[in-house]
Amino acid sequence: MTELRKEKDSLGFVEVPANAYYGAQTARAVENYPISGMRAHPQLIRAFGMVKQAAAEANQELGLVEAPRAEAIRKAAQEVMDGKWNAEFVVDVFQAGAGVSFHMNTNEVIANRANEILGGKLGEYAQVHPNDHVNYGQSTNDVFPTGMRVATLLALETLYPVLDKLAATFEAKAKEFHDVMKSGRTHMQDAVPIRLGQEFAAYGLAIEKGKKFLTLAADSLRELGLGGSAVGTGINTHPDYRAKAVAALSRISGQKLTPAADMRWAMQSNACMADVSAALRGIALEVIRISNDLRLISSGPNTGYAEIYLPSLQPGSSIMPGKINPVMPELAAMVSFQVVGNDTAVAMAVQAGQLELNVMMPTMAYSVLQSITILANMLRQFNDRCVAGITANAERCAQYAQSTVSLATALNPYIGYAKAAEIVKESVATGQSIISIARSKGLLSEQEISEILDPVRMTEPQYPLDAAKERDKKVKS
Repeated sequence: MTELRKEKDSLGFVEVPANAYYGAQTARAVENYPISGMRAHPQLIRAFGMVKQAAAEANQELGLVEAPRAEAIRKAAQEVMDGKWNAEFVVDVFQAGAGVSFHMNTNEVIANRANEILGGKLGEYAQVHPNDHVNYGQSTNDVFPTGMRVATLLALETLYPVLDKLAATFEAKAKEFHDVMKSGRTHMQDAVPIRLGQEFAAYGLAIEKGKKFLTLAADSLRELGLGGSAVGTGINTHPDYRAKAVAALSRISGQKLTPAADMRWAMQSNACMADVSAALRGIALEVIRISNDLRLISSGPNTGYAEIYLPSLQPGSSIMPGKINPVMPELAAMVSFQVVGNDTAVAMAVQAGQLELNVMMPTMAYSVLQSITILANMLRQFNDRCVAGITANAERCAQYAQSTVSLATALNPYIGYAKAAEIVKESVATGQSIISIARSKGLLSEQEISEILDPVRMTEPQYPLDAAKERDKKVKS
Protein backbone atom coordinates (compact mmCIF):
# COMPACT_ATOMS: atom_id res chain seq x y z
CA MET A 1 0.00 0.00 0.00
CA THR A 2 1.08 3.58 -0.70
CA GLU A 3 2.41 5.36 2.37
CA LEU A 4 0.57 8.59 3.11
CA ARG A 5 1.28 11.83 4.91
CA LYS A 6 -1.27 14.29 6.27
CA GLU A 7 -1.33 17.90 5.18
CA LYS A 8 -3.67 20.69 6.15
CA ASP A 9 -5.17 23.40 3.96
CA SER A 10 -7.95 25.92 4.60
CA LEU A 11 -10.59 23.17 4.37
CA GLY A 12 -8.93 20.76 6.77
CA PHE A 13 -6.65 17.72 6.62
CA VAL A 14 -5.88 15.81 3.42
CA GLU A 15 -3.93 12.60 2.86
CA VAL A 16 -1.15 12.88 0.29
CA PRO A 17 1.24 10.16 -0.96
CA ALA A 18 4.26 10.35 1.34
CA ASN A 19 6.78 10.74 -1.48
CA ALA A 20 4.74 13.20 -3.55
CA TYR A 21 6.13 16.66 -4.21
CA TYR A 22 2.62 18.03 -4.61
CA GLY A 23 0.45 18.78 -1.60
CA ALA A 24 -3.04 19.09 -0.19
CA GLN A 25 -4.71 21.26 -2.82
CA THR A 26 -3.35 19.11 -5.65
CA ALA A 27 -4.58 15.96 -3.90
CA ARG A 28 -8.06 17.46 -3.64
CA ALA A 29 -8.01 18.30 -7.35
CA VAL A 30 -7.03 14.74 -8.26
CA GLU A 31 -10.08 13.49 -6.39
CA ASN A 32 -12.37 16.16 -7.82
CA TYR A 33 -11.39 15.93 -11.50
CA PRO A 34 -10.86 12.35 -12.72
CA ILE A 35 -12.06 13.49 -16.15
CA SER A 36 -9.76 12.66 -19.07
CA GLY A 37 -6.63 11.08 -17.65
CA MET A 38 -4.66 13.70 -19.60
CA ARG A 39 -2.08 15.85 -17.87
CA ALA A 40 -0.69 19.32 -18.48
CA HIS A 41 1.38 19.88 -21.60
CA PRO A 42 5.14 19.87 -20.84
CA GLN A 43 5.47 23.38 -22.26
CA LEU A 44 2.86 24.67 -19.81
CA ILE A 45 4.76 23.10 -16.91
CA ARG A 46 7.99 24.58 -18.22
CA ALA A 47 6.44 28.03 -18.64
CA PHE A 48 5.04 28.02 -15.11
CA GLY A 49 8.48 27.14 -13.82
CA MET A 50 9.79 30.19 -15.67
CA VAL A 51 7.11 32.45 -14.18
CA LYS A 52 7.89 31.25 -10.66
CA GLN A 53 11.62 31.71 -11.15
CA ALA A 54 11.09 35.23 -12.50
CA ALA A 55 8.81 36.10 -9.57
CA ALA A 56 11.36 34.78 -7.08
CA GLU A 57 14.10 36.88 -8.67
CA ALA A 58 11.96 40.02 -8.59
CA ASN A 59 10.84 39.43 -5.00
CA GLN A 60 14.40 38.78 -3.85
CA GLU A 61 15.69 41.90 -5.58
CA LEU A 62 12.94 43.97 -3.93
CA GLY A 63 13.70 42.46 -0.52
CA LEU A 64 10.28 40.83 -0.26
CA VAL A 65 11.50 37.23 -0.03
CA GLU A 66 14.71 36.48 1.87
CA ALA A 67 17.70 35.49 -0.27
CA PRO A 68 18.15 31.84 0.90
CA ARG A 69 14.44 31.15 0.49
CA ALA A 70 14.25 32.90 -2.89
CA GLU A 71 17.34 31.07 -4.10
CA ALA A 72 15.84 27.72 -3.16
CA ILE A 73 12.65 28.63 -5.02
CA ARG A 74 14.69 29.61 -8.07
CA LYS A 75 16.58 26.30 -8.01
CA ALA A 76 13.39 24.29 -7.62
CA ALA A 77 11.74 26.29 -10.42
CA GLN A 78 14.72 25.57 -12.66
CA GLU A 79 14.23 21.86 -12.10
CA VAL A 80 10.57 22.26 -13.06
CA MET A 81 11.68 24.07 -16.21
CA ASP A 82 14.07 21.23 -16.97
CA GLY A 83 11.23 18.70 -16.79
CA LYS A 84 12.59 16.90 -13.73
CA TRP A 85 9.25 16.95 -11.91
CA ASN A 86 6.77 16.55 -14.78
CA ALA A 87 5.39 13.37 -13.21
CA GLU A 88 4.38 15.39 -10.14
CA PHE A 89 1.96 17.51 -12.18
CA VAL A 90 -1.04 15.25 -11.76
CA VAL A 91 -4.05 17.55 -12.16
CA ASP A 92 -6.31 16.68 -15.11
CA VAL A 93 -6.32 19.17 -17.98
CA PHE A 94 -10.06 19.62 -17.35
CA GLN A 95 -10.23 21.13 -13.89
CA ALA A 96 -11.44 24.08 -11.85
CA GLY A 97 -11.91 27.38 -13.64
CA ALA A 98 -8.95 29.70 -14.11
CA GLY A 99 -6.49 26.86 -13.54
CA VAL A 100 -6.25 27.31 -9.78
CA SER A 101 -5.59 23.60 -9.29
CA PHE A 102 -2.74 23.46 -11.80
CA HIS A 103 -1.29 26.67 -10.37
CA MET A 104 -1.33 25.24 -6.85
CA ASN A 105 0.17 22.02 -8.17
CA THR A 106 3.06 24.19 -9.36
CA ASN A 107 3.35 26.11 -6.10
CA GLU A 108 3.32 22.92 -4.05
CA VAL A 109 5.91 21.08 -6.13
CA ILE A 110 8.27 24.04 -6.04
CA ALA A 111 7.69 24.63 -2.33
CA ASN A 112 8.33 21.00 -1.39
CA ARG A 113 11.45 20.82 -3.53
CA ALA A 114 12.72 24.16 -2.16
CA ASN A 115 12.16 22.92 1.40
CA GLU A 116 14.10 19.79 0.52
CA ILE A 117 16.95 21.92 -0.87
CA LEU A 118 17.02 23.82 2.42
CA GLY A 119 17.14 20.58 4.41
CA GLY A 120 13.44 20.25 5.21
CA LYS A 121 10.99 17.43 4.60
CA LEU A 122 8.17 16.96 2.11
CA GLY A 123 4.89 18.34 3.38
CA GLU A 124 6.52 20.58 5.98
CA TYR A 125 6.35 24.16 4.76
CA ALA A 126 8.09 25.99 7.59
CA GLN A 127 10.87 27.34 5.40
CA VAL A 128 9.09 27.67 2.04
CA HIS A 129 5.30 27.86 1.84
CA PRO A 130 3.40 27.35 -1.46
CA ASN A 131 1.24 30.46 -0.97
CA ASP A 132 3.29 32.74 1.24
CA HIS A 133 6.62 32.40 -0.57
CA VAL A 134 6.41 30.65 -3.96
CA ASN A 135 3.25 32.63 -4.78
CA TYR A 136 4.28 35.90 -3.14
CA GLY A 137 2.69 38.87 -4.91
CA GLN A 138 0.92 36.60 -7.37
CA SER A 139 -2.51 35.22 -8.16
CA THR A 140 -3.73 32.45 -10.42
CA ASN A 141 -5.51 35.25 -12.25
CA ASP A 142 -2.30 36.86 -13.51
CA VAL A 143 -0.01 33.81 -13.41
CA PHE A 144 -2.13 31.45 -15.52
CA PRO A 145 -2.69 33.82 -18.46
CA THR A 146 1.02 34.68 -18.33
CA GLY A 147 2.13 31.05 -18.23
CA MET A 148 -0.35 30.12 -20.95
CA ARG A 149 0.97 32.83 -23.27
CA VAL A 150 4.62 32.00 -22.65
CA ALA A 151 3.96 28.28 -23.12
CA THR A 152 2.31 28.99 -26.46
CA LEU A 153 5.23 31.11 -27.62
CA LEU A 154 7.66 28.35 -26.62
CA ALA A 155 5.61 25.66 -28.33
CA LEU A 156 5.36 27.67 -31.54
CA GLU A 157 9.16 27.64 -31.79
CA THR A 158 8.85 23.92 -32.55
CA LEU A 159 6.28 24.49 -35.31
CA TYR A 160 7.88 27.32 -37.27
CA PRO A 161 10.85 25.32 -38.66
CA VAL A 162 8.51 22.48 -39.68
CA LEU A 163 6.38 24.92 -41.67
CA ASP A 164 9.50 26.40 -43.27
CA LYS A 165 10.73 22.95 -44.27
CA LEU A 166 7.39 21.91 -45.75
CA ALA A 167 7.13 25.12 -47.78
CA ALA A 168 10.68 24.58 -49.04
CA THR A 169 9.91 20.99 -50.02
CA PHE A 170 6.88 22.06 -52.02
CA GLU A 171 9.02 24.70 -53.73
CA ALA A 172 11.66 22.10 -54.58
CA LYS A 173 8.98 19.87 -56.06
CA ALA A 174 7.67 22.86 -58.02
CA LYS A 175 11.06 23.18 -59.70
CA GLU A 176 11.34 19.43 -60.23
CA PHE A 177 7.90 19.29 -61.88
CA HIS A 178 8.23 22.54 -63.85
CA ASP A 179 8.17 20.86 -67.25
CA VAL A 180 5.37 18.40 -66.44
CA MET A 181 2.23 19.55 -68.27
CA LYS A 182 -1.21 18.43 -67.11
CA SER A 183 -4.83 19.47 -67.36
CA GLY A 184 -6.10 21.97 -64.88
CA ARG A 185 -9.47 21.26 -63.30
CA THR A 186 -12.16 23.58 -61.97
CA HIS A 187 -15.53 22.39 -60.63
CA MET A 188 -13.92 18.93 -60.96
CA GLN A 189 -14.19 19.34 -64.74
CA ASP A 190 -11.58 19.83 -67.47
CA ALA A 191 -9.91 23.23 -67.43
CA VAL A 192 -7.01 24.75 -69.34
CA PRO A 193 -3.56 23.19 -68.96
CA ILE A 194 -1.31 23.94 -66.01
CA ARG A 195 2.15 22.81 -65.02
CA LEU A 196 2.33 20.29 -62.20
CA GLY A 197 5.10 22.47 -60.80
CA GLN A 198 2.76 25.45 -60.70
CA GLU A 199 0.31 23.52 -58.53
CA PHE A 200 3.08 22.57 -56.10
CA ALA A 201 4.45 26.11 -56.00
CA ALA A 202 1.02 27.31 -54.91
CA TYR A 203 0.95 24.70 -52.14
CA GLY A 204 4.27 25.99 -50.83
CA LEU A 205 3.05 29.58 -50.87
CA ALA A 206 -0.08 28.59 -48.93
CA ILE A 207 2.10 27.17 -46.15
CA GLU A 208 4.35 30.26 -46.17
CA LYS A 209 1.38 32.58 -45.83
CA GLY A 210 -0.09 30.44 -43.06
CA LYS A 211 3.13 30.75 -41.10
CA LYS A 212 3.25 34.52 -41.66
CA PHE A 213 -0.25 34.94 -40.24
CA LEU A 214 0.65 32.69 -37.30
CA THR A 215 3.72 34.73 -36.38
CA LEU A 216 1.70 37.93 -36.52
CA ALA A 217 -0.95 36.39 -34.26
CA ALA A 218 1.73 35.16 -31.85
CA ASP A 219 3.02 38.68 -31.31
CA SER A 220 -0.18 39.45 -29.40
CA LEU A 221 0.91 36.90 -26.77
CA ARG A 222 3.90 38.99 -25.75
CA GLU A 223 1.95 41.58 -23.73
CA LEU A 224 1.61 40.20 -20.20
CA GLY A 225 -0.54 41.07 -17.23
CA LEU A 226 1.89 39.57 -14.70
CA GLY A 227 1.74 41.74 -11.59
CA GLY A 228 -1.98 42.38 -11.95
CA SER A 229 -2.67 40.02 -9.06
CA ALA A 230 -6.33 39.22 -8.38
CA VAL A 231 -8.28 41.62 -10.63
CA GLY A 232 -5.59 43.55 -12.49
CA THR A 233 -5.10 46.27 -9.88
CA GLY A 234 -1.82 44.87 -8.56
CA ILE A 235 -3.03 44.42 -4.99
CA ASN A 236 -0.37 42.96 -2.63
CA THR A 237 2.43 43.65 -5.12
CA HIS A 238 5.37 46.04 -4.91
CA PRO A 239 5.14 48.98 -7.36
CA ASP A 240 8.31 47.81 -9.09
CA TYR A 241 7.50 44.09 -9.03
CA ARG A 242 5.62 44.03 -12.33
CA ALA A 243 8.38 45.50 -14.48
CA LYS A 244 11.11 43.47 -12.80
CA ALA A 245 9.20 40.18 -13.02
CA VAL A 246 8.33 40.61 -16.71
CA ALA A 247 11.92 41.60 -17.54
CA ALA A 248 13.22 38.52 -15.72
CA LEU A 249 10.68 36.29 -17.45
CA SER A 250 11.68 37.70 -20.83
CA ARG A 251 15.33 36.85 -20.15
CA ILE A 252 14.58 33.41 -18.72
CA SER A 253 12.25 32.38 -21.53
CA GLY A 254 14.25 33.92 -24.35
CA GLN A 255 11.05 35.57 -25.58
CA LYS A 256 10.47 39.28 -26.15
CA LEU A 257 7.87 40.09 -23.48
CA THR A 258 6.44 43.38 -22.26
CA PRO A 259 4.08 44.46 -19.47
CA ALA A 260 0.55 44.91 -20.77
CA ALA A 261 -0.60 48.47 -21.38
CA ASP A 262 -3.62 47.68 -19.17
CA MET A 263 -3.44 44.80 -16.70
CA ARG A 264 -7.24 44.63 -16.47
CA TRP A 265 -7.45 44.05 -20.21
CA ALA A 266 -4.79 41.32 -20.03
CA MET A 267 -6.85 39.52 -17.39
CA GLN A 268 -10.29 40.00 -18.90
CA SER A 269 -9.42 39.28 -22.53
CA ASN A 270 -7.79 36.21 -24.00
CA ALA A 271 -8.35 37.28 -27.59
CA CYS A 272 -4.67 36.60 -28.26
CA MET A 273 -5.31 32.89 -27.73
CA ALA A 274 -8.21 33.05 -30.17
CA ASP A 275 -5.93 34.77 -32.69
CA VAL A 276 -3.27 32.07 -32.45
CA SER A 277 -5.84 29.28 -32.54
CA ALA A 278 -7.46 30.84 -35.61
CA ALA A 279 -4.07 30.99 -37.34
CA LEU A 280 -3.47 27.33 -36.52
CA ARG A 281 -6.93 26.53 -37.89
CA GLY A 282 -6.06 28.44 -41.07
CA ILE A 283 -2.96 26.30 -41.58
CA ALA A 284 -4.99 23.17 -40.85
CA LEU A 285 -7.60 24.12 -43.46
CA GLU A 286 -4.89 24.59 -46.09
CA VAL A 287 -3.33 21.26 -45.14
CA ILE A 288 -6.71 19.53 -45.49
CA ARG A 289 -7.16 21.07 -48.93
CA ILE A 290 -3.65 20.13 -50.07
CA SER A 291 -3.87 16.60 -48.68
CA ASN A 292 -7.18 16.12 -50.49
CA ASP A 293 -5.54 17.25 -53.74
CA LEU A 294 -2.68 14.85 -53.27
CA ARG A 295 -5.05 11.97 -52.61
CA LEU A 296 -7.08 12.86 -55.68
CA ILE A 297 -4.29 13.28 -58.21
CA SER A 298 -2.48 10.17 -56.90
CA SER A 299 -5.67 8.05 -57.08
CA GLY A 300 -5.40 4.81 -58.98
CA PRO A 301 -3.05 3.36 -59.95
CA ASN A 302 -5.17 2.07 -62.86
CA THR A 303 -8.59 3.59 -62.39
CA GLY A 304 -7.87 7.05 -60.99
CA TYR A 305 -6.02 10.20 -62.02
CA ALA A 306 -2.58 8.72 -61.33
CA GLU A 307 -0.79 11.99 -62.12
CA ILE A 308 1.66 11.56 -59.24
CA TYR A 309 3.04 8.70 -57.18
CA LEU A 310 3.15 8.93 -53.39
CA PRO A 311 5.76 6.95 -51.45
CA SER A 312 4.56 3.45 -50.57
CA LEU A 313 4.72 3.23 -46.79
CA GLN A 314 2.66 0.20 -45.76
CA PRO A 315 0.17 -2.39 -47.08
CA GLY A 316 -3.23 -0.77 -47.47
CA SER A 317 -5.67 -3.62 -47.03
CA SER A 318 -6.15 -6.76 -44.99
CA ILE A 319 -7.97 -8.41 -47.89
CA MET A 320 -6.85 -6.77 -51.17
CA PRO A 321 -3.29 -7.84 -52.03
CA GLY A 322 -0.91 -5.14 -53.24
CA LYS A 323 -3.17 -2.25 -52.30
CA ILE A 324 -1.30 0.87 -51.17
CA ASN A 325 -3.17 3.75 -49.57
CA PRO A 326 -2.28 7.47 -49.25
CA VAL A 327 -1.77 7.15 -45.52
CA MET A 328 0.16 10.37 -44.92
CA PRO A 329 -2.38 12.67 -46.60
CA GLU A 330 -5.07 10.80 -44.67
CA LEU A 331 -3.17 11.42 -41.43
CA ALA A 332 -2.69 15.07 -42.37
CA ALA A 333 -6.43 15.54 -42.81
CA MET A 334 -7.38 13.80 -39.57
CA VAL A 335 -4.92 15.76 -37.45
CA SER A 336 -6.08 18.97 -39.11
CA PHE A 337 -9.70 18.12 -38.29
CA GLN A 338 -8.67 17.92 -34.63
CA VAL A 339 -7.01 21.34 -34.87
CA VAL A 340 -10.21 22.80 -36.32
CA GLY A 341 -12.18 21.22 -33.46
CA ASN A 342 -9.73 22.59 -30.91
CA ASP A 343 -10.21 26.05 -32.37
CA THR A 344 -13.94 25.80 -31.76
CA ALA A 345 -13.27 24.96 -28.10
CA VAL A 346 -10.88 27.91 -27.82
CA ALA A 347 -13.37 30.28 -29.44
CA MET A 348 -16.11 29.25 -27.03
CA ALA A 349 -13.75 29.59 -24.06
CA VAL A 350 -12.43 33.01 -25.11
CA GLN A 351 -15.93 34.48 -25.36
CA ALA A 352 -16.97 32.98 -22.02
CA GLY A 353 -15.20 35.42 -19.71
CA GLN A 354 -17.12 37.53 -17.24
CA LEU A 355 -16.13 40.90 -15.83
CA GLU A 356 -12.58 40.84 -14.39
CA LEU A 357 -11.58 37.30 -15.37
CA ASN A 358 -12.03 34.60 -17.98
CA VAL A 359 -12.00 31.35 -15.98
CA MET A 360 -11.95 29.06 -19.04
CA MET A 361 -8.18 29.27 -19.50
CA PRO A 362 -7.30 25.61 -18.84
CA THR A 363 -9.14 24.44 -21.95
CA MET A 364 -7.62 27.27 -24.01
CA ALA A 365 -4.13 26.24 -22.95
CA TYR A 366 -4.74 22.55 -23.55
CA SER A 367 -6.40 23.03 -26.94
CA VAL A 368 -3.86 25.47 -28.38
CA LEU A 369 -0.84 23.54 -27.11
CA GLN A 370 -2.23 20.26 -28.40
CA SER A 371 -2.89 21.82 -31.80
CA ILE A 372 0.67 23.08 -32.03
CA THR A 373 2.12 19.74 -30.97
CA ILE A 374 0.10 17.52 -33.28
CA LEU A 375 0.50 19.91 -36.22
CA ALA A 376 4.27 20.01 -35.79
CA ASN A 377 4.56 16.24 -35.43
CA MET A 378 2.19 15.49 -38.29
CA LEU A 379 3.67 18.02 -40.73
CA ARG A 380 7.16 16.70 -40.02
CA GLN A 381 6.07 13.20 -41.02
CA PHE A 382 3.95 14.49 -43.90
CA ASN A 383 6.96 16.34 -45.29
CA ASP A 384 9.59 13.65 -44.80
CA ARG A 385 7.53 10.56 -45.59
CA CYS A 386 5.22 11.91 -48.27
CA VAL A 387 5.86 15.24 -49.99
CA ALA A 388 9.63 14.81 -50.28
CA GLY A 389 9.16 11.46 -52.04
CA ILE A 390 6.43 12.40 -54.53
CA THR A 391 7.24 11.64 -58.17
CA ALA A 392 5.37 12.65 -61.30
CA ASN A 393 3.66 10.40 -63.84
CA ALA A 394 4.69 12.73 -66.66
CA GLU A 395 3.20 10.54 -69.40
CA ARG A 396 -0.25 10.47 -67.81
CA CYS A 397 -0.10 14.20 -67.11
CA ALA A 398 0.82 14.95 -70.75
CA GLN A 399 -2.05 12.80 -71.95
CA TYR A 400 -4.49 14.83 -69.87
CA ALA A 401 -2.94 18.11 -71.00
CA GLN A 402 -3.57 17.16 -74.64
CA SER A 403 -7.02 15.72 -73.95
CA THR A 404 -8.70 18.48 -71.97
CA VAL A 405 -11.57 20.05 -73.90
CA SER A 406 -10.66 23.37 -72.33
CA LEU A 407 -7.79 23.63 -74.80
CA ALA A 408 -10.46 25.34 -76.85
CA THR A 409 -10.20 28.33 -74.52
CA ALA A 410 -7.03 29.30 -76.36
CA LEU A 411 -9.06 29.58 -79.57
CA ASN A 412 -11.32 32.34 -78.22
CA PRO A 413 -9.11 35.26 -79.32
CA TYR A 414 -8.83 33.78 -82.85
CA ILE A 415 -12.22 32.28 -83.75
CA GLY A 416 -14.48 33.58 -80.97
CA TYR A 417 -16.21 31.94 -78.02
CA ALA A 418 -19.18 30.56 -79.99
CA LYS A 419 -17.12 28.69 -82.58
CA ALA A 420 -14.78 27.40 -79.88
CA ALA A 421 -17.80 26.10 -77.96
CA GLU A 422 -18.96 24.19 -81.03
CA ILE A 423 -15.58 22.50 -81.25
CA VAL A 424 -15.85 21.50 -77.58
CA LYS A 425 -19.29 19.97 -78.16
CA GLU A 426 -17.97 17.98 -81.08
CA SER A 427 -14.96 16.81 -79.07
CA VAL A 428 -17.18 15.56 -76.25
CA ALA A 429 -19.57 13.87 -78.67
CA THR A 430 -16.95 12.19 -80.87
CA GLY A 431 -14.00 11.73 -78.54
CA GLN A 432 -11.73 13.56 -80.99
CA SER A 433 -9.23 16.00 -79.57
CA ILE A 434 -9.65 19.75 -79.84
CA ILE A 435 -6.53 19.91 -81.95
CA SER A 436 -7.72 17.33 -84.49
CA ILE A 437 -11.12 19.00 -84.89
CA ALA A 438 -9.56 22.44 -85.35
CA ARG A 439 -7.28 20.93 -87.99
CA SER A 440 -10.08 19.14 -89.81
CA LYS A 441 -12.20 22.28 -90.01
CA GLY A 442 -9.33 24.29 -91.46
CA LEU A 443 -9.92 27.07 -89.00
CA LEU A 444 -6.23 27.49 -88.31
CA SER A 445 -2.96 26.83 -90.09
CA GLU A 446 -0.59 24.15 -88.82
CA GLN A 447 1.73 26.84 -87.53
CA GLU A 448 -1.13 28.50 -85.66
CA ILE A 449 -2.24 25.18 -84.21
CA SER A 450 1.25 24.36 -82.99
CA GLU A 451 1.55 27.77 -81.37
CA ILE A 452 -1.95 28.43 -80.10
CA LEU A 453 -2.78 24.95 -78.81
CA ASP A 454 0.61 24.24 -77.28
CA PRO A 455 -0.05 23.49 -73.55
CA VAL A 456 3.48 24.53 -72.65
CA ARG A 457 3.01 27.96 -74.15
CA MET A 458 -0.43 28.28 -72.59
CA THR A 459 1.03 28.02 -69.09
CA GLU A 460 3.50 30.83 -69.63
CA PRO A 461 2.32 34.08 -68.04
CA GLN A 462 2.72 36.14 -71.22
CA TYR A 463 0.53 33.87 -73.35
CA PRO A 464 -2.88 35.60 -72.94
CA LEU A 465 -1.37 39.00 -73.75
CA ASP A 466 0.36 37.64 -76.85
CA ALA A 467 -2.88 36.06 -77.98
CA ALA A 468 -4.76 39.30 -77.57
CA LYS A 469 -2.15 41.14 -79.63
CA GLU A 470 -2.36 38.49 -82.33
CA ARG A 471 -6.15 38.76 -82.43
CA ASP A 472 -5.96 42.56 -82.76
CA LYS A 473 -3.61 42.20 -85.72
CA LYS A 474 -6.09 39.92 -87.47
CA VAL A 475 -8.99 42.30 -86.82
CA LYS A 476 -7.05 45.23 -88.29
CA SER A 477 -6.00 43.26 -91.36
